Amino acid sequence: MNIPHYTKIHNRFQLKGYYFSANELKDIGYDFIKEGAPYEVAIGKFIMDWMDKEDFIHVKTSGSTGDPKIIKISKQAMVSSAIRTGNFFDVHIGDSALHCLPADFIAGKMMLVRAMILGLSLDLVQPTSDPMKDVNHSYDFVAMTPMQAFYSIEKLDQIKTLIIGGAPIYPELNEKLVALHTNCYETYGMTETITHIAAAPLAIPKQPFRALEGIHLQTDKEGCLMVDAPDITDQLIHTHDLVDMHDEKTFTYLGRKDNVINSGGVKISPEVVEEKLAHHIPSPFFLYGVPDEVLGQKLVMIVEGEETSEAVVSEQLATCDSLEKFEIPKSTHFVTEILRNNGKYLRDKTVEKYGIA
Repeated sequence: MNIPHYTKIHNRFQLKGYYFSANELKDIGYDFIKEGAPYEVAIGKFIMDWMDKEDFIHVKTSGSTGDPKIIKISKQAMVSSAIRTGNFFDVHIGDSALHCLPADFIAGKMMLVRAMILGLSLDLVQPTSDPMKDVNHSYDFVAMTPMQAFYSIEKLDQIKTLIIGGAPIYPELNEKLVALHTNCYETYGMTETITHIAAAPLAIPKQPFRALEGIHLQTDKEGCLMVDAPDITDQLIHTHDLVDMHDEKTFTYLGRKDNVINSGGVKISPEVVEEKLAHHIPSPFFLYGVPDEVLGQKLVMIVEGEETSEAVVSEQLATCDSLEKFEIPKSTHFVTEILRNNGKYLRDKTVEKYGIA
């Protein structure tokens, strides 16, 4: 890849329809901080960070490789990531893009970097759950969370290439996206890898993730993914994500090692079972392992919404003929609300809040 220096803002970069020199971009950042809406303040702070004398920025991780923490990320590595994305998704100089992610986090920061480095024309909207609500323009390239894609379904035909990340895409949304959008991708990545390092086209059912150019993959002895990205970091990135490797470039995501349930000596990945059940349980739900004197942990199901009888749930479970015996929940617990963070279920906190044991 031909990698420009991070100080070289592309001469075709536009922000809200206007071209800016490096000095003018600093002024825009300052104006956003002083006079902008809260989401523009975050964008302004990132612009000022990008234009300062340091060759790195500080970013908070999401916990994919351990407990959340603040890490340094090289600006030059962010440039490499932006170019890798442009090549993989066929993004060109002058293409239009929409920024609808919070700039406090790596995904929102990287949309700005892609625009500045690749020479995109970038529009900004508030990063709500329904970012396309008042948008009437069409765009060549947009990144969203699954929740944003769900609430933007009716307007996704205005987007040429859509990438979705930050949380799992559940089957119901996947089916809608396949039916409505032919150039949509689920992405895999984390803060430590500077957003996505692999992607899977949703138009092809059960297509595995494929690593982007320059990314090398392997697994540890427990089956967790390890990422080698030499232009991002000189250290191997160890994740807590269990995967099924097909070859050195492709894999299927199985779930978080932290979520694995050991029930009577059988290890159960709740995400795998949840995918089997997705079309059979009408309400939001997740599976969890609670202490059990005999099994060590027993598999239970936490369902959001009004409580129904165990008999009704049993009937719903019975319609799923792909479940193994050990994958059938031993009991069901109903909660008013499953706690979430950016669309991700906060399993431990939900169980703790409602005293499920």
